[in-house]
Amino acid sequence: MEIERVEIGRPKEDIDEEDGRQREGTVWSATAHCITAVIGSGILALSWSVAQLGWILGPPVLLVFAAITYYTSTLLADCYRSPHPITGSRNRTYMAVVRSYLGPKDVFMCAIAQYANLWGAMISYTLTASISMMSVTRSNCYHERGQTAKCTTNGNLFMVMFGAAQIVLSQLPNMEKITWLSVMAATMSFAYSIISLCLCLFKWFSNHGDVQGTPFGIMASHAAGLSPALKTWNAFQALGNIAFAYTFAEVMIEIQDTLRSPPSENVIMKKANLYGIGTTTIFYLSIGCVGYAAFGNNTPGNILTGFYEPFWLVDLAHICIVIHLVGAYQVFAQPIFATIERNIVSKWPEATFINNVYTVRLPLTKGGCLSFNLSKLLIRSIFIVLTTLVSMLLPFFNAIMGLLGASSFWALTVYIPVTMCIVQRKIGRGSLRWIMLQSLSGFCFIASFLAAVGSVAGIIDSLKGAKPFHIEY
Repeated sequence: MEIERVEIGRPKEDIDEEDGRQREGTVWSATAHCITAVIGSGILALSWSVAQLGWILGPPVLLVFAAITYYTSTLLADCYRSPHPITGSRNRTYMAVVRSYLGPKDVFMCAIAQYANLWGAMISYTLTASISMMSVTRSNCYHERGQTAKCTTNGNLFMVMFGAAQIVLSQLPNMEKITWLSVMAATMSFAYSIISLCLCLFKWFSNHGDVQGTPFGIMASHAAGLSPALKTWNAFQALGNIAFAYTFAEVMIEIQDTLRSPPSENVIMKKANLYGIGTTTIFYLSIGCVGYAAFGNNTPGNILTGFYEPFWLVDLAHICIVIHLVGAYQVFAQPIFATIERNIVSKWPEATFINNVYTVRLPLTKGGCLSFNLSKLLIRSIFIVLTTLVSMLLPFFNAIMGLLGASSFWALTVYIPVTMCIVQRKIGRGSLRWIMLQSLSGFCFIASFLAAVGSVAGIIDSLKGAKPFHIEY
């Protein structure tokens, strides 16, 4: 007799398909999504962050936040199903998980933090991609006309181009259908990270292998032109940059919802988190430490801006950044699209404009066709156009992103997973584990608060020279 393995408490049909969706994700597709979500262009600022903290504090802080992120991600993975992590019902979104375990106040806080952070990341990616495209233009100009040439360019056209590409990609239906995009984006993130690392290694070797920098970095040095207050704000902002570099909890449940089972989704997701966070930590430490060893306390905010030659290699790194951000944008955008569209369908379930799917045959292909939905085309396009306009209106939004990142790290990555773990596992108040979990949450709250203070100082400084619809590089 042939016996099929079915998880206890779950019918066979629930393993492969549930609520009308076929889940095909694996540990490798989930790892690709995680790497795409975690590794962003912010990796290029980690050398600057290490420079603010120095050799004594910089690398340990990177490792501490990596450990915290991985641990809380395992807690969150167990909450995908409720009330039991294996036999419970699915929660398809981060908000649904919070709603199933916590009260309305926590749900409201989660909604504000999650969607503000997701949308903020989309705006930040639009800005960062345009800066990289401008860097390629400027690099080629310098190479042709010399370093003294005037090679400034405006980023509005590049933002429009980036937004247009996102409108096309946004018509992909859901997270399962963008695995190839995440794999490509993850590959690009490896590419520009490796290029940056090689450039830093070359500069370090050109300094005869002398390790630059000081034990406590810029905050304890006598750097010219920096007041003690500015050094303090920069150190706090560096703390926020490192914390934000590991933030991906707001899309983790959506990634987990793509996985097929058995084995259970929480087991697969924990492996993906380990592989994804472990891989990113290796890159973070490498670039952060080697970049600081090469430049010392003169480390630039974006490590690539410290290089002009070989211009083709620097250009290649910037192009890889743009391609990576094209994919990362969709990973962060898909949860917002899904939420908006679910709410619209629930309000007008019978509307033909919302539910009808149209198919167009593609010329010059054998049976090729393209399916689309008019409401999805309209809603997603309007949202991306709005995001692009805000990016053009607020060219200093990266400073605001630091503030959003500081608050969302504690709220989404630490506080909510810890609180749900206490509820799910019925951990008694005052017990040793309860005290340890609450201490972890308190430590991360203090770190996020300090990072927020540094980011506010950065916003105030950015406001002095900001011009709406004007970003030059």
